[in-house]
Order: sequence, then structure tokens, then C-alpha cells
Amino acid sequence: MHPSLITGALVLAALVCAVVGETHTVHFENFCGSGVPLLIQGQNVLSSGPDYTSTGPLDSVIAYLQIDSLCGFNGENCTLIETTLINVAPGNVGSLTDISLIPPHKFSVSTGFYYIDGCGYQGAVCTSANCTASSAPQSVLCQTDNLSLAMTFCAPT
Repeated sequence: MHPSLITGALVLAALVCAVVGETHTVHFENFCGSGVPLLIQGQNVLSSGPDYTSTGPLDSVIAYLQIDSLCGFNGENCTLIETTLINVAPGNVGSLTDISLIPPHKFSVSTGFYYIDGCGYQGAVCTSANCTASSAPQSVLCQTDNLSLAMTFCAPT
């Protein structure tokens, strides 16, 4: 193949990737009447309530509802949602989200999540201190690209 055709093909491929790039949105639904939903990655607060959209993989983030300074920065003393939203590719299996009450986390408010734009709105909810991985499915895998996630607090049942 002629070198200029190869270069042209590579430029076209790069443009297609730039236009089609990976994106994920996290949406909060707070029915508690108080509190601030937090989305945290490492030492960075990504959102304190508004939707957050990543323009690439959203890896190893946590979320919880901060009520009256009850929760530590990493969600200590509160019901925690952990998620990685990533498109399926060689070397990864897709997006995984779970609810954790593993100490130092503990039940604080009814907390749930569900996937948007794929996996049929699958998700999980924790409504009491008795919800554990052994009593109900709290981890949900989804293998859909450009997946979004809704996180709920005090949702009506």
C-alpha cells in the first residue's frame, strides 16, 4: 500500500476515534430532603450533586450522600457506591458497580444505582444495614459501551 494511503487511513481512524470517543455520565437522584451527593475519585471531588460526564473511562470512583458531616471523605460511616465505568476492550470486562457496607462503611440511608443506556436498567439497592453481598446482589456488571449510571438516595419503594 502506498505510504500516503496509509497516512490518510491513520488520520481518518484518529478522527473517527475522536468523534466517537468513550463517554460516561453519573446522575444523582436525592429523595432524602437533605444532604449532598458526592462523587469522588482519589482526592478529587468530581461532583457535589450535578451530573458528571467523563470523556473517557471513569475508573475507581466512589459516591455517597453526605448528611451533616456524618461521612468521612472516603465515605466512612456511610453507605458507599463504588463504580468503574469503562467500555469493553481487550483486558477489561466492562463496567462494574457495587454498594458497600464493608467497615469502615456502614448503613446511613437507603442507597441504590441503576445503569442507563444499556443493560436494561439493571442495578441494586440497599435499604437497611442487613443488605450484604450474601443477602442480595450488590455488585452488577454491565458490558455496554458509553454507559451512564444513576445513583439514588432515599428512593421511594
